[in-house]
Amino acid sequence: MEALVRPTTDEMPPYLAGYVAKAEGNDLLHALQKASDTLWDTVYRIPTGMAGHRYAPDKWTIRELFQHLVDTERVFQYRALSFARGDTTPLPGFDENAWAAASRAEEREFHRILREHDQVRGASLALFRSFGPDQLMAKGTADGKTCTVRTLGWAIAGHVVHHMTVVRERYLS
Repeated sequence: MEALVRPTTDEMPPYLAGYVAKAEGNDLLHALQKASDTLWDTVYRIPTGMAGHRYAPDKWTIRELFQHLVDTERVFQYRALSFARGDTTPLPGFDENAWAAASRAEEREFHRILREHDQVRGASLALFRSFGPDQLMAKGTADGKTCTVRTLGWAIAGHVVHHMTVVRERYLS
């Protein structure tokens, strides 16, 4: 379906363009699956017991970073669903650092966060498969910026790829 192809830059704000550019392939559903593959490839490189590691005092732990991925994917799912259903209500942004601090990720077992990620990703795949071409091209506003539904899907995929690069370069090097 043509609407699943990579969005054009006029469909998104600059902050999402960076994530969209990091997503792999030319089909949204494939890009989401490849992002999951990248996540798991990175997870297998993380030594046992390192989930609470920070690469600097003011940075998230690996556990918090993965919880951030889950939280952000849920936010982007909601935005996509709202836009696809024609809701014109401007949606708020969210403070990722405040959410990370309130996430209680450090109280959770890392494998449970990973399982949650897989469940949320399954929901993303089902959600984006359910949209018709017109819904994928629907626009809405969140955090004062306008984008299409398909942009949000591509941003989900690229956001994971971005953070897995951070994990490999800063936490595991």
